[in-house]
Amino acid sequence: MATILLIDDDASLLDVLALAFEDAGHEVLTAPDGARGLAIVREHEPALVVSDVNMPGVDGFTLCRRLREARNLVPLVLLTSRDDEIDEALGLELGADDYVAKPFSTRVLLARVGALLRREASRRAPEAEASTRTVGSLRLDPERIELHWAEQPVPVTVTEFRLVEALTARPGIVYSRDRLLEHARGDDSVVAIRIVDTYVRRLRRKFEAVDPDFDAIETVIGAGYRWRSPR
Repeated sequence: MATILLIDDDASLLDVLALAFEDAGHEVLTAPDGARGLAIVREHEPALVVSDVNMPGVDGFTLCRRLREARNLVPLVLLTSRDDEIDEALGLELGADDYVAKPFSTRVLLARVGALLRREASRRAPEAEASTRTVGSLRLDPERIELHWAEQPVPVTVTEFRLVEALTARPGIVYSRDRLLEHARGDDSVVAIRIVDTYVRRLRRKFEAVDPDFDAIETVIGAGYRWRSPR
Protein backbone atom coordinates (compact mmCIF):
# COMPACT_ATOMS: atom_id res chain seq x y z
CA MET A 1 0.00 0.00 0.00
CA ALA A 2 0.95 3.67 0.09
CA THR A 3 3.14 5.68 2.44
CA ILE A 4 0.96 8.26 4.22
CA LEU A 5 2.27 11.23 6.20
CA LEU A 6 0.00 12.32 9.07
CA ILE A 7 0.62 15.75 10.61
CA ASP A 8 -1.14 16.90 13.80
CA ASP A 9 -0.09 18.50 17.08
CA ASP A 10 -2.72 16.43 18.93
CA ALA A 11 -0.68 13.36 19.90
CA SER A 12 -3.71 11.27 20.87
CA LEU A 13 -5.48 11.93 17.55
CA LEU A 14 -2.24 11.25 15.69
CA ASP A 15 -2.00 7.84 17.39
CA VAL A 16 -5.61 6.98 16.52
CA LEU A 17 -5.16 7.97 12.86
CA ALA A 18 -1.83 6.17 12.58
CA LEU A 19 -3.39 2.95 13.88
CA ALA A 20 -6.36 3.27 11.49
CA PHE A 21 -4.13 3.81 8.46
CA GLU A 22 -1.80 0.99 9.48
CA ASP A 23 -4.79 -1.35 9.91
CA ALA A 24 -5.82 -0.37 6.37
CA GLY A 25 -2.44 -1.58 5.14
CA HIS A 26 -0.62 1.72 4.70
CA GLU A 27 2.87 2.60 5.82
CA VAL A 28 2.54 5.58 8.15
CA LEU A 29 4.86 8.49 8.88
CA THR A 30 3.90 11.07 11.52
CA ALA A 31 4.89 14.61 12.37
CA PRO A 32 3.82 16.82 15.32
CA ASP A 33 3.86 20.07 13.34
CA GLY A 34 4.09 21.51 9.85
CA ALA A 35 7.79 22.29 9.96
CA ARG A 36 8.66 18.67 10.68
CA GLY A 37 6.08 17.60 8.13
CA LEU A 38 7.76 19.61 5.37
CA ALA A 39 11.11 18.02 6.21
CA ILE A 40 9.59 14.53 6.04
CA VAL A 41 7.95 15.28 2.67
CA ARG A 42 11.32 16.31 1.25
CA GLU A 43 13.12 13.32 2.74
CA HIS A 44 10.65 10.49 2.23
CA GLU A 45 8.33 11.65 -0.60
CA PRO A 46 5.10 10.15 0.80
CA ALA A 47 2.27 9.23 -1.56
CA LEU A 48 -0.18 11.47 0.30
CA VAL A 49 -0.26 13.93 3.20
CA VAL A 50 -3.04 14.39 5.77
CA SER A 51 -2.51 17.55 7.81
CA ASP A 52 -4.36 19.39 10.53
CA VAL A 53 -4.94 23.09 9.86
CA ASN A 54 -4.70 24.42 13.41
CA MET A 55 -1.09 23.94 14.51
CA PRO A 56 1.43 26.32 16.09
CA GLY A 57 4.22 27.59 13.87
CA VAL A 58 3.74 26.15 10.40
CA ASP A 59 -0.01 25.49 10.22
CA GLY A 60 -1.82 23.42 7.61
CA PHE A 61 -2.46 26.33 5.25
CA THR A 62 1.18 27.43 5.39
CA LEU A 63 2.27 23.84 4.78
CA CYS A 64 0.01 23.67 1.73
CA ARG A 65 1.24 26.97 0.36
CA ARG A 66 4.92 26.05 0.77
CA LEU A 67 4.44 22.68 -0.93
CA ARG A 68 2.65 24.20 -3.92
CA GLU A 69 5.12 27.08 -4.21
CA ALA A 70 7.85 24.43 -4.43
CA ARG A 71 5.83 22.75 -7.23
CA ASN A 72 5.29 19.70 -5.02
CA LEU A 73 1.90 18.28 -6.04
CA VAL A 74 1.69 15.50 -3.44
CA PRO A 75 -2.04 14.92 -2.76
CA LEU A 76 -2.96 16.83 0.40
CA VAL A 77 -6.00 16.43 2.67
CA LEU A 78 -6.60 19.16 5.26
CA LEU A 79 -8.33 18.59 8.61
CA THR A 80 -9.89 21.45 10.53
CA SER A 81 -12.35 22.26 13.27
CA ARG A 82 -12.66 25.92 12.29
CA ASP A 83 -15.50 27.45 10.27
CA ASP A 84 -15.79 24.98 7.42
CA GLU A 85 -16.98 27.36 4.72
CA ILE A 86 -14.15 29.87 5.23
CA ASP A 87 -11.46 27.25 5.77
CA GLU A 88 -12.54 25.11 2.85
CA ALA A 89 -12.40 28.01 0.42
CA LEU A 90 -8.98 29.12 1.70
CA GLY A 91 -7.57 25.61 1.72
CA LEU A 92 -8.64 24.99 -1.85
CA GLU A 93 -7.33 28.37 -2.96
CA LEU A 94 -3.92 27.32 -1.67
CA GLY A 95 -4.02 24.04 -3.59
CA ALA A 96 -5.30 21.37 -1.19
CA ASP A 97 -6.89 18.36 -2.89
CA ASP A 98 -9.50 17.59 -0.25
CA TYR A 99 -10.85 18.81 3.04
CA VAL A 100 -12.39 17.01 6.03
CA ALA A 101 -14.04 18.90 8.89
CA LYS A 102 -13.75 17.72 12.49
CA PRO A 103 -15.28 15.75 14.02
CA PHE A 104 -15.03 13.02 11.38
CA SER A 105 -15.02 9.24 11.26
CA THR A 106 -11.81 7.49 10.32
CA ARG A 107 -13.85 5.50 7.79
CA VAL A 108 -14.73 8.66 5.90
CA LEU A 109 -11.15 9.91 6.00
CA LEU A 110 -9.83 6.56 4.77
CA ALA A 111 -12.37 6.62 1.93
CA ARG A 112 -11.28 10.11 0.86
CA VAL A 113 -7.62 9.12 1.00
CA GLY A 114 -8.33 5.92 -0.90
CA ALA A 115 -10.06 7.84 -3.68
CA LEU A 116 -7.12 10.23 -4.05
CA LEU A 117 -4.63 7.35 -4.09
CA ARG A 118 -6.60 5.46 -6.75
CA ARG A 119 -6.72 8.56 -8.88
CA GLU A 120 -2.98 9.06 -8.51
CA ALA A 121 -2.28 5.37 -9.25
CA SER A 122 -4.35 5.46 -12.42
CA ARG A 123 -2.45 8.52 -13.56
CA ARG A 124 0.89 6.78 -13.03
CA ALA A 125 -0.03 3.34 -14.38
CA PRO A 126 1.70 2.59 -17.73
CA GLU A 127 -1.55 1.43 -19.30
CA ALA A 128 -3.17 4.72 -18.35
CA GLU A 129 -0.52 6.83 -20.03
CA ALA A 130 -2.05 8.99 -22.71
CA SER A 131 -0.77 11.42 -25.25
CA THR A 132 -1.62 15.06 -24.82
CA ARG A 133 -5.09 16.15 -25.85
CA THR A 134 -5.89 19.49 -27.46
CA VAL A 135 -9.21 21.34 -27.22
CA GLY A 136 -8.99 24.67 -28.98
CA SER A 137 -6.31 26.72 -27.23
CA LEU A 138 -6.07 24.19 -24.38
CA ARG A 139 -3.58 21.32 -24.20
CA LEU A 140 -3.97 18.66 -21.51
CA ASP A 141 -1.22 16.25 -20.49
CA PRO A 142 -2.81 13.52 -18.29
CA GLU A 143 0.52 11.85 -17.56
CA ARG A 144 2.07 15.00 -16.09
CA ILE A 145 -1.18 16.58 -14.82
CA GLU A 146 -0.35 19.72 -16.78
CA LEU A 147 -2.46 22.26 -18.61
CA HIS A 148 -1.31 24.76 -21.23
CA TRP A 149 -3.49 27.56 -22.57
CA ALA A 150 -2.23 29.20 -25.77
CA GLU A 151 1.10 27.48 -25.07
CA GLN A 152 1.31 29.08 -21.61
CA PRO A 153 1.44 26.76 -18.55
CA VAL A 154 -1.50 26.91 -16.14
CA PRO A 155 -0.56 25.49 -12.70
CA VAL A 156 -3.28 23.22 -11.33
CA THR A 157 -3.84 20.64 -8.62
CA VAL A 158 -4.92 17.08 -9.43
CA THR A 159 -8.54 17.91 -8.58
CA GLU A 160 -8.53 21.00 -10.81
CA PHE A 161 -7.02 19.02 -13.67
CA ARG A 162 -9.71 16.33 -13.37
CA LEU A 163 -12.43 18.96 -13.43
CA VAL A 164 -11.06 20.54 -16.63
CA GLU A 165 -10.55 17.06 -18.08
CA ALA A 166 -14.23 16.26 -17.46
CA LEU A 167 -15.52 19.54 -18.89
CA THR A 168 -13.40 19.30 -22.04
CA ALA A 169 -14.28 15.67 -22.74
CA ARG A 170 -17.50 16.94 -24.33
CA PRO A 171 -17.30 20.68 -25.06
CA GLY A 172 -20.69 22.35 -25.09
CA ILE A 173 -22.32 19.75 -22.85
CA VAL A 174 -23.57 21.01 -19.47
CA TYR A 175 -22.24 19.21 -16.41
CA SER A 176 -24.10 19.49 -13.12
CA ARG A 177 -22.14 20.16 -9.95
CA ASP A 178 -22.83 16.58 -8.83
CA ARG A 179 -21.30 15.14 -12.00
CA LEU A 180 -18.29 17.42 -11.80
CA LEU A 181 -17.66 16.44 -8.17
CA GLU A 182 -17.87 12.78 -9.14
CA HIS A 183 -15.29 13.28 -11.90
CA ALA A 184 -13.02 15.63 -9.99
CA ARG A 185 -12.89 13.85 -6.63
CA GLY A 186 -13.34 10.24 -7.69
CA ASP A 187 -15.62 9.21 -4.82
CA ASP A 188 -19.19 9.57 -3.59
CA SER A 189 -18.41 11.23 -0.26
CA VAL A 190 -20.87 13.82 0.97
CA VAL A 191 -19.54 17.37 0.68
CA ALA A 192 -21.01 20.81 0.10
CA ILE A 193 -22.02 20.77 -3.55
CA ARG A 194 -21.14 24.45 -3.89
CA ILE A 195 -17.46 23.60 -3.46
CA VAL A 196 -17.50 23.14 -7.25
CA ASP A 197 -18.04 26.90 -7.53
CA THR A 198 -14.84 27.44 -5.56
CA TYR A 199 -12.93 25.13 -7.90
CA VAL A 200 -14.30 26.96 -10.93
CA ARG A 201 -13.53 30.44 -9.56
CA ARG A 202 -9.98 29.38 -8.84
CA LEU A 203 -9.56 27.83 -12.30
CA ARG A 204 -10.88 30.94 -14.01
CA ARG A 205 -8.39 33.13 -12.15
CA LYS A 206 -5.54 30.85 -13.14
CA PHE A 207 -6.51 30.89 -16.81
CA GLU A 208 -7.11 34.65 -16.73
CA ALA A 209 -3.59 35.11 -15.35
CA VAL A 210 -2.24 33.94 -18.73
CA ASP A 211 -5.15 35.23 -20.85
CA PRO A 212 -7.29 38.10 -19.50
CA ASP A 213 -9.94 37.31 -22.15
CA PHE A 214 -10.38 33.68 -21.07
CA ASP A 215 -14.07 32.70 -21.14
CA ALA A 216 -14.03 28.98 -21.95
CA ILE A 217 -15.73 27.88 -18.71
CA GLU A 218 -19.35 28.97 -18.98
CA THR A 219 -21.85 29.08 -16.12
CA VAL A 220 -25.28 27.73 -17.03
CA ILE A 221 -27.58 29.20 -14.40
CA GLY A 222 -29.54 26.55 -12.54
CA ALA A 223 -27.76 23.69 -14.31
CA GLY A 224 -23.99 23.75 -13.84
CA TYR A 225 -21.01 24.46 -16.09
CA ARG A 226 -19.79 23.69 -19.59
CA TRP A 227 -16.68 24.19 -21.66
CA ARG A 228 -17.44 26.39 -24.66
CA SER A 229 -16.96 24.62 -27.96
CA PRO A 230 -13.70 25.83 -29.60
CA ARG A 231 -14.32 28.66 -32.02
